[in-house]
Amino acid sequence: MNKEFEVHKLNESGFAKVTKLAQEFDDLLTNIAHWIPASRELSIVRTKLEEACFFAKKGIANVTENQLQNQLQ
Repeated sequence: MNKEFEVHKLNESGFAKVTKLAQEFDDLLTNIAHWIPASRELSIVRTKLEEACFFAKKGIANVTENQLQNQLQ
């Protein structure tokens, strides 16, 4: 399988990292939403943060130490 499409199961440490990361992105969006009224601009900010969070989580999942051992690929 091409590297771009591989799936990695996370161990407890990896899961804790992506959970913390997601909370940080959620906090950021919550804070930004206090300054920007519901609008196209806020929708774009939301989408871009969602995209950034996805790639950050993928980055964490690609680190071997965050993956479950003996996973099938």
